[in-house]
This record gives sequence, structure tokens and C-alpha cells, in this order.
Amino acid sequence: MTARRPERPARATPHVLLRLGLPRDPRGPRHLATFLVATAATVLLTRALLAATGYPQLGGDGLHIAHVLWGGLLMAVAFVLLLSFTGPSLRPLGALVGGVGFGLFVDEVGKFVTSDNDYFYEPTAAIIYATVVALGLVADALHGRRPPDPREALAGAVDEAVAGVVGGFTPAARHRAEAHLADAGDVPGARETRALLRSIEDDQAELPDPVGLVASGVVRVLHTLVRARFVPWLAVAVLVGTSGVTVSGAVARWWGGDRSPGWVVAGALVAGAVSVVLAGVGLARVRHDAVHGYLWFRRAVLVSLLVTQFFLFRLSQWDASWGLLVDLLVLGVVGAELEVLRRRREERAAG
Repeated sequence: MTARRPERPARATPHVLLRLGLPRDPRGPRHLATFLVATAATVLLTRALLAATGYPQLGGDGLHIAHVLWGGLLMAVAFVLLLSFTGPSLRPLGALVGGVGFGLFVDEVGKFVTSDNDYFYEPTAAIIYATVVALGLVADALHGRRPPDPREALAGAVDEAVAGVVGGFTPAARHRAEAHLADAGDVPGARETRALLRSIEDDQAELPDPVGLVASGVVRVLHTLVRARFVPWLAVAVLVGTSGVTVSGAVARWWGGDRSPGWVVAGALVAGAVSVVLAGVGLARVRHDAVHGYLWFRRAVLVSLLVTQFFLFRLSQWDASWGLLVDLLVLGVVGAELEVLRRRREERAAG
């Protein structure tokens, strides 16, 4: 009687993107965040500079070189860079240049949705904000809804090696590649990739990454802030206060004769109330489960960012920008606190 060979465990069916040969870049969320932040910052800076200089026009003799053309040129430059070179080295720069270009492009959307080319079309701010939010939701759907696959981690390590085989590894690049390889585990190809990484020589020369430096500095500042126990609570109080002030101010302008539609005012009131309620739920639960409570705080900030701010931009256009900046700061503080709390929970579980 012959012994039966042990059956191999059935492998899960790979995601359709993996079957199509489309692994996600492990650093993709960072690059997309750079693109969206650069877009929003470019729009706000452009509007501020134009207002400060009296809205000058570049051209003459019947010509007007609108900044939408410069935006298209910068997006083309980003495409040329990203399509010309393999490896991850140019992606931070491509995301930054592309984001600035898209910001200059979308800033002039008012001219292209009105028959009289009205740059100052009232819903322009809401349209731009909705566009950025929609792109952010698409990015979240791509990278935040499905956990990383070990094969994607392996692809990330191989991608880092693409730059290393020609230019060598800096300590940071080697650390990233080895971290991706560790996340890949023992998937087919991991052993060969480990040997490839070991064969790559060390080299200190690499392209500067100003976005990475700024992001690292922001993370350090946020982690320093959350060590003071009152700061996260202060952040929630600021969120609730900001929602109250901005929504009440918008309603007051509408009540005083502003021509904004009533449904926009109602939307701002409802969304602001939902955000405050979610923050209140977080305050009630954070005493019993800090992580769960801060998840509710995060939901409150996201409602304010994704819904309330849209209506506020429609009501008060660019005056709502400061509220957006406050929401982003609060989201950063809450996210940093969540990371610290989760790390402590993991350390307790491991110990």
C-alpha cells in the first residue's frame, strides 16, 4: 500500500489586479498624498498670490497665457519623468510636480463650466474641493480597503532593487527593501530577491527627497505633541469649536441675505452636527477603550473633511480654507495618537 502524499494547502485566489500584473506600490499612499497636498496647496497659493497682485494677466495684444497652460506643461513634465525611468527614485518628484500642475489646471475650472469664462464662479471652490476629495477616496479605495498581499511586498522589494542594481543602496533604500522583503515572507521568489539585495553595493548618492524630509519632520512633531496627554483632547475640542464657528458663521451670512441655496445650508448644519455627535461618542468611549475612542474621533474629523467642508466651501468659498487646515491638523494629531496607542497594545500583547 503506497503512502499518500500530503496535500498542499489551497492557495487563495489572487486579487484581479494581481492576476493582471498590477501590484500596488507599498509607498503609493505617500505619493498620492503628496500629489493631493500639492494640488490643494497650489490652488490656495495661486488664489492668494493673484489676489495680492491684483489678478495680473500674462500676455498682450489679445493674448492671455492662462495658468492652466502652465499646469498642463507641469503635468506633461511629470508624465515624461515617470514614463522615462524605472524604479522608485523619481516618483516623489513626479508626484510633487504633477500635483502642482494639476492644482494650476483645476484652479481655472470656473472658466470651463461657465459660458462667460468666469474665473470667480461662486461654486468653483466647492468643485475643486470635491475633486480633491474624490481623488482621495479613489486612493483610499485602491490602498486602504484591501490588506497588502505578500507578493505586493515582494514586488516592492524588487522595485527598490531596480534602482540599487545601477546606483547602489543608500542605508534608507536598503532598509526599505529589506522591510518589504520581510513583509513578503516565504512567497516564491523571496529567496532569490534576498540574494539580489545582498549583492547590491552600498552607495550614499541618491536624489534629494524634500517631500520625505518634510513628511518625516511632520511625523516627529505630531508624535512629540501626542506625548502631552492634553493635546489630543485639545485637538478634539478645536475640531468641535471650529465646526461650530464655521457652520454658524455660514448660516449667519445666509440669514443676512447670502444667495446660497437652502439645501447647502441644511447640509452644512447636518454634517456639522454629525461630526460633533461622533466626537462626543469618542469622548464617552475613550475612557474605557482609548483606541476605539480615537477611532470615533477620526470618524468625526473625516466627516468634517469630506462632507462639512464641501458645504462650507460652497457657502463661503475661500473663507473656509482655514477650517480645512484645522481639520487636517486635527486628523494628523488623532492619527499619531492612534499609532502610539496601537503600538503600546502590540507591545503589551508581545510581552
